[in-house]
Amino acid sequence: MDDTVQNKPVFLTTREVADLLRVKERKVYDLAATEDIPHRRITGKLLFPADEIDAWLNASGPRKTVRPNVVAGSHDPLLDWAVKASNCGLATRLEGSQNGLELFLTGEAALAGLHMPDTNGWNVNGVAARNPANSVLISWAKRARGLLVSSELDVSGSDIAALRGKRLVLRQQGSGSFAFLQKLLAKAGIGIDAFATAPNTAHTESDAAASVALGEADVAVGIEAMANQFKLRFLPLAEECFDLLIDQRAYFTEPVQQLFSFARTSTFNERATSLGGYDLSEHGQVRWLSP
Repeated sequence: MDDTVQNKPVFLTTREVADLLRVKERKVYDLAATEDIPHRRITGKLLFPADEIDAWLNASGPRKTVRPNVVAGSHDPLLDWAVKASNCGLATRLEGSQNGLELFLTGEAALAGLHMPDTNGWNVNGVAARNPANSVLISWAKRARGLLVSSELDVSGSDIAALRGKRLVLRQQGSGSFAFLQKLLAKAGIGIDAFATAPNTAHTESDAAASVALGEADVAVGIEAMANQFKLRFLPLAEECFDLLIDQRAYFTEPVQQLFSFARTSTFNERATSLGGYDLSEHGQVRWLSP
């Protein structure tokens, strides 16, 4: 049987698929064992139909450009640290969830960190509405989300309305934190004008916490990990999902695989514990997959 059509192989070997995905052969065997990649076993040999591999990688046609090794989206202290500590080679553009989603959709990032509140949870509805092709939404961590409050304030009450009149540092529009603030204000029946807003906008979780710790503001929307680091009071209001939207081809590249491999180490788990406010019980689970 001739296994070529116009000099293009009908079947690829394990090594050829590994070279295509830029992973080790062992990873290809694992994908076949879990039925996560198209394959055949012919006379005891593992082979991969070339046309099915093309379709698997490029469900909506061949990719015109290779995505850069960039993580865009929202700032997460644990992710930011893991990218550096793992030496995975990924660069970061942490400018907010909505900005990260847009960069992902235009092919300017391989991953996007998201924590966008929606009707019944986080991220899934917002991603599904844009329906990026060849993409998967994977859980990075659950985080305790709430209000960071100056240690000098005596906080009474259980919602943002108890802090009206205080100086509030805002996050940039399009960020998950700003969207969360809008939901809090709507629920409390008040507007941003119920607060004296700080002059500068905070673009990261650490920027927001630092503004309160330095006395530039009395309160900010933030996560428990930053309250712990900056020794601020923390008013917990929600458990949010921080997820990574990942391009399917990029997922199998060495930088992304190295990051997720590092995230399975005891060092990573110990860091999450020391930061506080993280739940890694669903880390790595698929929350949405492009049709």
